[in-house]
Amino acid sequence: MEADGSVVAMHMSDGIVNAPVSLAFGVVAVVGLAFCVARARRDLDDRTAPLAGLVAAFVFAVQMLNFPVLPGVSGHLLGGALTAILVGPYVGALCIAIVLALQGLLFADGGLSALGMNITNMALIGTFVGFGVAVALRPLARRGRAGLLVTAFVAAWVNVVVASLGFVLEYALGGEGLALGTVFGLMTGFHALIGIGEGIITALTVGAVAAVRPDLVYLWRGERPDLEIRTSEQAGR
Repeated sequence: MEADGSVVAMHMSDGIVNAPVSLAFGVVAVVGLAFCVARARRDLDDRTAPLAGLVAAFVFAVQMLNFPVLPGVSGHLLGGALTAILVGPYVGALCIAIVLALQGLLFADGGLSALGMNITNMALIGTFVGFGVAVALRPLARRGRAGLLVTAFVAAWVNVVVASLGFVLEYALGGEGLALGTVFGLMTGFHALIGIGEGIITALTVGAVAAVRPDLVYLWRGERPDLEIRTSEQAGR
């Protein structure tokens, strides 16, 4: 909640949650990112590494733009499901964490004391939940581009709503000023709407990549033989 009464999702500012809880989730973020670094090494290859840089730059740029949801309420792309579908959950989580760190350090978008919570919510919870939904819907996604678009939309919507619940948990542990029921209602209600915008952006972006280079879509790897044939044909040209 901003000082002017508007609600902006989802970066947390300094002082919303007390110092002990902020520190605790800072530790959670560090441990989670260390695990992602260890696991991301096996996912990074000649295809994933360049795409990861492009995806991180895209998320950084789009997160700087807010889209209106309701009067006084605006949202922006979280990007967890988007990055996970394209480059995998471990590399995706690192991309989102880097974006959040740069935004906090260079643009004061999200408080530095809240950086651990923002990373936990958006880079860890959002990315892995979004990827989990995408994996659950993989039978639909493997049917073709239309199935992939639906999968991307649903994964992104769930990513946003569940990430908002991370904030509710953190506020329950160390926040003051608003009743927990009010916080829960505001966060889940607003983010259910914001998730629609997230889903549309994610589906369009994933669909654009799939149309040009389907072999770059991490979720499709090893799932669609026709992609492997097409990739081999492209390599032989």
